[in-house]
Amino acid sequence: MMLHIPGVLTPEQVSLMRQRLRDADWIDGRATVGGQGVKVKSNQQLAENSPLANELGQVVLDALARNPLFFSAALPLRTCPPMFNRYAGGGTYGNHVDGAMRRMALDGQWMRTDVSSTLFLTDPDEYEGGELVVEDTYGTHEVKLPAGDLIVYPSTSIHRVEPVTRGARVCSFFWTQSMIRDDQRRGMLLDLDRNIQSLRARLGDCEELVNLTGHYHNLLRQWSEA
Repeated sequence: MMLHIPGVLTPEQVSLMRQRLRDADWIDGRATVGGQGVKVKSNQQLAENSPLANELGQVVLDALARNPLFFSAALPLRTCPPMFNRYAGGGTYGNHVDGAMRRMALDGQWMRTDVSSTLFLTDPDEYEGGELVVEDTYGTHEVKLPAGDLIVYPSTSIHRVEPVTRGARVCSFFWTQSMIRDDQRRGMLLDLDRNIQSLRARLGDCEELVNLTGHYHNLLRQWSEA
């Protein structure tokens, strides 16, 4: 399941982040990947323990906490602190799959990566190339979103970032361990929840809608690992 979530950050928040990141101390992005990633990754990142990364990452986490669509899609059990990267001058990241487990920098705990997220901080017309390309059972999907918008997709997917040939592509990225490990079940629950919300807006809490809501929560209760 891939989902575009618009307007996670406001234009004002994006502008502030862009200002803070303009003179940031970027490091080689290969510092945070394993043997496979080193061979295909060429970008810059903020260090995970950077005070700036922690400050801006908290802004992202606060925005996610206020976004009901992100919650419905990811059903987050825990989300790692957001990181920040920059692609320019041909920077790219070839085909790869995100590691299944990630150690949290702040407390050393391990989390499973079920859902990957990329939050765009630059608009598409500011750079050429840089498409996020995700391959799944339904084909190949190219993603290049407005600043402030988020794409979520299964961490099990093979994906890449195409070379940036003009300008710079700046994003935040992070992983979520979901209460629902299976992507197909997460997708079913998202579809059910969105239809329940649409019906509630039109009809109110009629008896049938209460029953559907009960089915949603009973499936969540049955499938969740929280």
